[in-house]
Amino acid sequence: MVSFPGQGHVNPLLRLAKRLAGFGLFVTLAAPESAGVTIRKSSDGEPVRSGRGEIRFEFFDDGWDPTRPKSSNDLDAYVAQLELVGREKLPLMIRNHQETGRPVSCLINNPFIPWVTDVAESLGIPSAMLWVQSCASFSAYYHYCHNLVPFPSEEEPEIDVQLPFLPLLKHDEVPSFLHPSTDYPFLGRVILGQFKNLSKTFCVLMDTFEELEREIICHVSEVCGRPVRTIGPLFKELGGFSGDGEIIRADFFTAEDGVVGWLDTKAAATVVYVSFGSVVSLEQEQVEEIAYGLLGSGVSFLWVLRPPAKESESAAAARVLPVGFLEGLGDRGRVVTWAPQEEVLAHPSTACFVTHCGWNSTVEALAGGVPVVAFPQWGDQVTDAKFLVDVFKVGVRMCRGAAEGRIVRRDEVEKCLRAATAGPEAAEMKANALRWKKAAEEAVAEGGSSYRNMQDFVDEVVQIVRSD
Repeated sequence: MVSFPGQGHVNPLLRLAKRLAGFGLFVTLAAPESAGVTIRKSSDGEPVRSGRGEIRFEFFDDGWDPTRPKSSNDLDAYVAQLELVGREKLPLMIRNHQETGRPVSCLINNPFIPWVTDVAESLGIPSAMLWVQSCASFSAYYHYCHNLVPFPSEEEPEIDVQLPFLPLLKHDEVPSFLHPSTDYPFLGRVILGQFKNLSKTFCVLMDTFEELEREIICHVSEVCGRPVRTIGPLFKELGGFSGDGEIIRADFFTAEDGVVGWLDTKAAATVVYVSFGSVVSLEQEQVEEIAYGLLGSGVSFLWVLRPPAKESESAAAARVLPVGFLEGLGDRGRVVTWAPQEEVLAHPSTACFVTHCGWNSTVEALAGGVPVVAFPQWGDQVTDAKFLVDVFKVGVRMCRGAAEGRIVRRDEVEKCLRAATAGPEAAEMKANALRWKKAAEEAVAEGGSSYRNMQDFVDEVVQIVRSD
């Protein structure tokens, strides 16, 4: 397995590695050195036993100056640098495994590094891709790549998009990297690179589950000519497998102590959890409006507020929060720099989740049975927000994304929080969320849809070895 060194990329691939090892396979997860800091602490450089198999980690120097942050301005250059180095080093790593008696039978990559598929083809090794967004987003990228339906353009920037088996998407509900106004066009190009290489893979693995996107999954499998195997939610343990590999973690940020203990002191369904993931960074004015909205709503809350780059955590918190905010909280709220999200969403005191709607967070909320307040910014987040609110019916929308170009005011924050935590609308969203939670649990249970798809993929890999 080869991963781009981002939190939302490494985590799903590591979860998949644990699944594959659980079935008895020997898995090597390769990534640039920057992704190896936390993993090394839990693996000590040696293969780690997980289920009936093992997981080994291999990190390589990507040639990037570690003192130079990968800001949005540098990300395009970094992606190109990673490909240049990776195309040279990955074959050497694979040949080394061959020489030491561990030949590689299959290569798996995730988005942002489509060149891994080229390396696999050049070495005659079958490859698969792990798609770490929704099947709906996959469908949008596929149809865009092959010009199958009209999308917003410079000439018509606000047209609606109708994809098969999807609700009508407004121009600001299509993955924003495909919109002509995006600030990150290179991210669209690098993701689309994977779709141009799709014919070189024998399978597409997806961190979703059939019951969530059944018709979309069937259609995508048919039109792209590659089986789509839904194996999610990856963060949930497959039925019949122990959690031996849970000691392996790849968190890029350290969760603060006492978070779960603080939640234990709160009554059931009374705490609002606020987190915008590891990448989204809000403007100062927006942070202040959210802060005052939380105070004015009267709810208890746990807010993950990451410090800006190159600043100490204490200095950053003092800079971005309104003066006197922390002092006035008392025990009603807590502001931390990172939290164990899976545990927070599974905690009985959590009432709702104010989220940027990244796919990892989306699936974790659905599988945890937690209603959401949608605060998307860009990428697939705007599409996920559409589904959370209008299709899955587990959330209320606070904004439409960064392209909207506005600050959400404190009164809107208060209104959304109240709608998601009290009254008939909140009760209906909670009931819907619990139904999705049950469906997710059934998918990963022994004999469930994701369990069967995982077994089928393992059988394919084993068959590849036997045919060789």
